[in-house]
Formats: sequence, structure tokens, C-alpha cells
Amino acid sequence: MKTKQAVNPYLPSWEYVPDAEPHIVDGRVYIYGSHDLFNGLNFCLGDYVCWSAPVDDLGNWRYEGVIFKREQDPAAPKIRLTNGLAAPDMIQGSDGRFYLYYFMGGTKMISVAVCDKPAGKYEFYGYVKYADGTPIGKKEEPLQFDPGIFMDDDGKLYLYTGFALQGNPLLLDGSKPTEHGAMCFELDPADMLTVKMGPKYIGIASEKEAPGSSYEGHPFLEASSMRKFNGTYYFIYSSLNSHELCYATSDNPTEGFEFGGVLVSNGDIGLPGITDVKNARNCTGNTHGSLIEINGSYYVFYHRHSNRKQSSRQACAERIRFENGKFYQAEMTSCGLNDGPLKGKGNYPSYIACNVYGKKGTRFLSMIKHFKSGHPYLTQEGKDREQGSDQYVANMCDGAVAGFKYFDLRETSKVRINIKGKATGVVYVTTEEGGKPVAKIQVKPCKEQHGFAADLSGLGEKEALYFSYKGTGAFDFMSFDLK
Repeated sequence: MKTKQAVNPYLPSWEYVPDAEPHIVDGRVYIYGSHDLFNGLNFCLGDYVCWSAPVDDLGNWRYEGVIFKREQDPAAPKIRLTNGLAAPDMIQGSDGRFYLYYFMGGTKMISVAVCDKPAGKYEFYGYVKYADGTPIGKKEEPLQFDPGIFMDDDGKLYLYTGFALQGNPLLLDGSKPTEHGAMCFELDPADMLTVKMGPKYIGIASEKEAPGSSYEGHPFLEASSMRKFNGTYYFIYSSLNSHELCYATSDNPTEGFEFGGVLVSNGDIGLPGITDVKNARNCTGNTHGSLIEINGSYYVFYHRHSNRKQSSRQACAERIRFENGKFYQAEMTSCGLNDGPLKGKGNYPSYIACNVYGKKGTRFLSMIKHFKSGHPYLTQEGKDREQGSDQYVANMCDGAVAGFKYFDLRETSKVRINIKGKATGVVYVTTEEGGKPVAKIQVKPCKEQHGFAADLSGLGEKEALYFSYKGTGAFDFMSFDLK
């Protein structure tokens, strides 16, 4: 029985876990990802943490604690700022233990930690290595990055890695990008470390090879992940567009992959009417994640961006349509894991907005905060923390929109927004972007948080809510109530 509704992001608003790889162990979904810090100067500056939820209660996430610290790796560079713990993945070995594969900046290697429990205290185990003992990444192969680990039904173990962006700071240590897409290594399951085959390019095209192929417009960049459904292998990756997760399929885990489509974009780019980062429904940035089947439904896990830069990323997930072996691009929503609209009664924090944009449009974020003028954005007060106040949508200025999907509004009669700021104007509530208002809320300046309300009625069982501001000044949008 569900204990509460699921929302996006599905972890607490003060938690920043991008690059999430979901895995089910004994009836719980465990999330293995990087760990950003709020307002961090770079990606992945925190130690690895883990969260889990029952497969039948995906709104009830439990903090499992820190599972691995950067300093436990003997090769950890002294400088953390440029050498964080990047996207990990986990697999249970034939010995029953759990193995965490990860990349740490500055090492060039793929490291492995091990634990007797899926979310216990992992201990450093070793580096993926060739038979002669040389770690992969220390020979002439391209940069090892974002490891995806996969054990097939026959017990064979495969590691997928790669990074294809020319001129990236990751390559300043002399590493080279892959020019032929993702790499695959077959590992010995006896020790989970030793290479039996590889590196082998599996047929995922990079930028130079994509034109004229099925990958044109969506060449490989990073974020390797492998899954298998109904006998078909699905390779999930982030394309050179960076804001989107894509997939490719094959009947062989080591070759013959053909482009399948886009799974999700963290700006909804690719959905009808949304063509590029300027008219995306959120400011965009990189993304990373994977697919999983839970109780007969399929979900795509990914991350979004906040705080006007790329390094405050948060975990999101959506139910995704899967028919006849094909996945269809998922829409970003506020209710991703809820498997249905949110209730039309109750208080909802504004940080669950799935669309946030201004009249100046959106942009692809960098590591430097973009300017505030004309742009609403997600943020929080104070520094990085492990508890405390929620995020909110800041700088709701003239033309700003915060959109939420979806709600069952059949019994809803009133909407109230809870705000603070120096705004004087009207908030128009619509169920479609640019649609006819179903409510108009007059707002005025308030130093402390204050509620402004309007009647709302005659709506359906699956409705979006868009709050659009017209007026002078700006306000911080803290939450809203449906009554």
C-alpha cells in the first residue's frame, strides 16, 4: 500500500543525486548515482550516497546513507574540485556480493568497490585491468568514463564506457575521446575485474560517424548503460545534444546496435512544438540515467538542473510507453513515479514544477550561473544541507511560467499560491500553455510569505496547471494549495 504520492524530483528537494542507475534487490529499488552539492563549483563533489524505495511504494524513499567515500580509493587525487566521483553503476556478482563500478576524475581508470549489502558500507576492491595487470585507461584506448556494468543471463559480465566530446576539460590529462562510440569489455565474473575481451566498439556512432547513419542527430557522447528486455539488448546513452537520453538495440550485447530513439529530454525537446534549447520547457544541461521495469511498467530515470547552472542536478523519473520493443519519448511531469495524476487537494511545493521558463525562453546551462533578468529558476536558501527548507521557483517576473503536470481536478474548487516578493500584477492559471485562463489571481507586494487565491472549477481528471505572471516586479513562488 502506498504511504504517499510520488512527485518529481522523487528525492527530497535538498538532495542532488544525478546520473541515477536504478536496480531492484529483494523488492526495493536502489538508486546509484553521482552526488552533486547545491551550488557546487563542479560536478560530483560529494561522496556516494544511496536511496531506496519499495517497488510497490515509489513515493516512499529512504536514505541509506553514505556508501562510499572518495578517500577510500587509493588513487584519489588530492584535489577534489576537479576530480569528483562520477556516475557509478552496480551489479550483484555470482558470489552474492554487490560491486560498485565508478570513475574518478584524474585517475583514467575504472574503479570497483564491494559490499555484502546493496546499500551498506562499500570497501575499495580494485581497478578493472587487463590480464597483464595494467588497468584499463592506462594504455592507448580512449577515456574510460561513466561505466555501465551488465551481467547477461548466461553469467557473462560486460562493462561499457566511453566519452566522445572533443576539447573537453576531462581530456586535459592527455586522454583522448572515443571517435567510434561506446566501448565494451567482457570481464571475468570470477574476480569481476579482469578483462577477457576488449575494448570493442559496439556500433554506437560518435559525431564523425553519425551522418548518414541511424544515429544522425543523436551521436554518442557519454552515460553508458545496458538493459535487456524480452531478449533484446537496450543500450542507453546521452547523445552529443547532452540534454537527452537515447537508446539503441541489438540481439547481441557486444555488436550490431542500431538507433532506437529518444527516451527523455530534460527540456522536453523533441516533443511536438519543442525544437531546441531556446524554446525548451526548462533550462537544459547534461543528463544521464537508465531504464527499469517495475511491476510490469517501464520507467526512465534521468536528472534535471537547478540554481541557474549545471552542477546542482536532481533525480527525476517518468513512466515511459513501451510497445512492440520500442520506447516512446517520455514527457517531463511533476508526478513521474506516481503512475497517475496527483490529487486535486492539498499543498504542493513549487519545486515539483516540470516546466519553468520566461518570456526570454531558456538556455543550455554552463558551470557559471546564468543571469537572473527575465528568467525564473529553481533554487534554495542557504548552503548544501541534508535537511531543511524546500526548494522553490525564484524570480517569477513578467512573462514567467511555472508548469505542473498532472492533477485530478474534478473536485477542486479553489487554488491559492503562496509567494513573497515585490510583484504587482496577475497570475493567470491555465490548463494549457498559453490557453484560456481558468483562474486569475491578483498579487501584490509582501515581505513575508502570503497566500493569494481564486476559485477553480469544472476541470477534469488529468489536467496540467500553468501559472503565468503578468505585471511589474517579481516574486518567489513557494507553494500552492488546491482545495
